[in-house]
Amino acid sequence: MSLRFYIPPTEATLAPGLLTLPAATAKHVKVLRLKEGEPVAVFDGTGGEWSGEVIDPQTLLLRAHHAVEREADVRVMLAVGMPANERMDALVEKAVELGVAAIQPLITRRSVLRLQGERAQRRVAHWQGVAIAACEQCGRNRVPEVAPVATLSDWLQHLGNDNAQLHRCVLSPLATNPLRPFASGESGWMVSGPEGGLGEDEIALLQRSGFQAVSLGPRVLRADTAPLAALMRACG
Repeated sequence: MSLRFYIPPTEATLAPGLLTLPAATAKHVKVLRLKEGEPVAVFDGTGGEWSGEVIDPQTLLLRAHHAVEREADVRVMLAVGMPANERMDALVEKAVELGVAAIQPLITRRSVLRLQGERAQRRVAHWQGVAIAACEQCGRNRVPEVAPVATLSDWLQHLGNDNAQLHRCVLSPLATNPLRPFASGESGWMVSGPEGGLGEDEIALLQRSGFQAVSLGPRVLRADTAPLAALMRACG
């Protein structure tokens, strides 16, 4: 597979011919020491990708658009109590590789990582960059959004009943119902807690909002392992 670069529509319009690269992408091309004529692929997140080649570190020649999609046939969105330190970075990266459609970072009662204000905005921007890099690596042409950090209660209030038709589940080691794979074409939210898990009151709040408590089995998984295992099962 050719090296792949994401260029958002706000920074350039992709079309056949010469493309002047945004500064950040040009720096990446230079760091990689790509030579003239080397094949590349470019995508802007709206679907499909462009094939082309390097002219110089600031310029690509785009040749053709390919309407290729590598998305799952289910749309699984993940709301996660943020694990501490670099584990959230790894969680975002692997979740994107596994096909997550969107990520909602949550502050819950037992959250170790509690972000607010400008610090939260910087971390979300960083995680969005992690998601973009994962798409470049794994071949996805649509970039999942990493939403602004929210408390569980605020997120549920925002979610409301507008998407009541979506499948809703929360991972709980006390649940008796196993997490089932999503049906083809199905969309939904999965909620996973932080280190220490979600409190009983938080699970009850989620259940009142239409979420079904589900289990991944008899073993207790880490906060950065459980959502990835759930994604693999939900995506079939």
